[in-house]
Amino acid sequence: MKLGLVAGEASGDLLGGLLLAGLRTRWPELQSHGIGGPKMIAQGFQTWWPHSKLSIFGYVDALLNIRELLAIRRQLGDRLLVDRPAAFIGIDAPDFNFGLEERLKQDGVKTIHFVCPSIWAWRAERVEKIRRSADHVLCLFPFEPELLQAHGIGASYVGHPLADAIPLEPPRAAARRALALGDEETVVALLPGSRRSEVKYIAGPLLEAAALMHKARPNLRFIVPVAPGLRELIEPLVPASLPVTLLDGHSHEALAACDITLVASGTATLEAALFKRPMVIAYRMNALNWWRMKGRNYQPWVGLPNVLAREFIVPELIQHECTPENLAREGLAWLDDPARCAAVRARFQEQHQLLRCNTAQRASDAIAQVIGKA
Repeated sequence: MKLGLVAGEASGDLLGGLLLAGLRTRWPELQSHGIGGPKMIAQGFQTWWPHSKLSIFGYVDALLNIRELLAIRRQLGDRLLVDRPAAFIGIDAPDFNFGLEERLKQDGVKTIHFVCPSIWAWRAERVEKIRRSADHVLCLFPFEPELLQAHGIGASYVGHPLADAIPLEPPRAAARRALALGDEETVVALLPGSRRSEVKYIAGPLLEAAALMHKARPNLRFIVPVAPGLRELIEPLVPASLPVTLLDGHSHEALAACDITLVASGTATLEAALFKRPMVIAYRMNALNWWRMKGRNYQPWVGLPNVLAREFIVPELIQHECTPENLAREGLAWLDDPARCAAVRARFQEQHQLLRCNTAQRASDAIAQVIGKA
């Protein structure tokens, strides 16, 4: 049993590692290869290019790297067509994966896309591209299959693997011991993103907001999980008097240990919700990317917890609103309102139960159906 996979950046690698763990339970002799990161490699995955090659956000970054990306995609497609896996699974990274999937599908390789693009949020024109590219889509959220099926695209709701991996009751005490944090300390986690382009625009405002929060509450402690290779970008931004600890990874421990988090929009917001942590969602990007995106959204929410709730249950500070002053104000507001914190934790518990449905089993069942090995 051979599968080709491509996962871009840290969030895709995380999903790919959890998926491969489930697939290896079903097919113990599974061989898998393509593009992935350390969590996929830990499941026996053979990576032909590092997943960092695909850690690109927005039109500007894509244009700057377009020649290398197209060359990698062409060479990867050539190798997969020689290897002829039972199926190819593109994990997120739609701008890279859809073109590859379309080529493989036209040549008779079954194609599966894991993570439905946010056609319910923006870029609805992607529906036709999905139809051309994917034989089947594995959806993380329960409202997505109906949207795709209405356009004649096969889809299955598989839940979110993070909801299976993260315990319903966060291990706060154990995480604090592991990070050398006191039980009585008030801890704020800052998560500025896992891509260099994100950190460039978001880390500064988060750290400046932390300095303002510390000025208002000198007893606060701050922790910052740093994705591999990004410490050199973040260290120069840390205010000298700020009591902050930079962690090499350990984002889940940070979320389990903290009281609240200021977090970059993306998968990390869902992780924060699954850890039941009140949050302030932040995002800034290149001005050209913002100009191109801001008129193409179809709903008012950006953060996944709000999208799932269909309302603003946590604040979002995007682009021009993402200032240190606004971030600090919203962060302190959580700390000043225990009843509001308890209410949002209850909403996060409901979301966790909704998404917790043995994703690995459901996904492997759907994949088996697609490749005729049910």
